[in-house]
Order: sequence, then C-alpha cells, then structure tokens
Amino acid sequence: MHKGFIITAAILGAIAVGLGAFGAHGLKNLATPAQLNTYETAVKYQFYHVFALLMTSLLYAYFPVSGVVLSGKMFIAGMAIFSGSLYLLTFLQIAGYTQFNWLGAITPVGGLLLVFAWIWLALSVYRFKG
Repeated sequence: MHKGFIITAAILGAIAVGLGAFGAHGLKNLATPAQLNTYETAVKYQFYHVFALLMTSLLYAYFPVSGVVLSGKMFIAGMAIFSGSLYLLTFLQIAGYTQFNWLGAITPVGGLLLVFAWIWLALSVYRFKG
C-alpha cells in the first residue's frame, strides 16, 4: 500500500466534493450553461481519478515497482493540470477575464497525463516479476 497516495486521494476527493457542491449551488446563477458544463467536467474527471489513485495505492502492495508509483504521480499531475485548468478557466470567464481562454489549451496536457498513467499502470503490473 502506498500511504502517500491514499492521503492525497482522500484530500483530492474531499476537494472534489466541495468544488462539486460549490458548482451546483454557488455557480448556477453566475455561470453560463457552457461554463457549468466545463466546471462539471473538471469535477467528474477529478473524482474518477481519485478512485484511480486509490486503486494505484492498493495495487502497490501487490506490485511494489517504481512504475506503479510513477502512474500514481501521473494521476496526480494529470488531475491538477486537467481539472485545475478547467476550474481556473471557468472562474476567469465568470469574472470576465476572457484573455485567459488560452488556458483551455493546457487541459489536453493533463488529459494525456491521465491516459499515460493508465497505460503505465497496466504495463507496470504486466511486467512485474514477483
């Protein structure tokens, strides 16, 4: 078990619940439907990958290799970049700062990290010799 990943997943899960509730209640009168959709996508992907990080932490007990750890780190970085850029983009658009719409171009980098994390996790477990 990788204790650091469990703690990180728990914190990121709590943040996802808080941000999801804020989006459902605090933003519904401030944001456009498109902005709310962007925000909800960020919350969903963060939540999905909190569970991926928890799974990774548990898999580490059975497959204690550096590749599993790297996968967990990529899940964390991917969540931060993917969801973080969408949260920031939404808040800046609501505030009227449209000159920061380029932040949407960063989001796919986070998405790629999430994809690579899944692939690297699969390869690491597949190659495990134990």
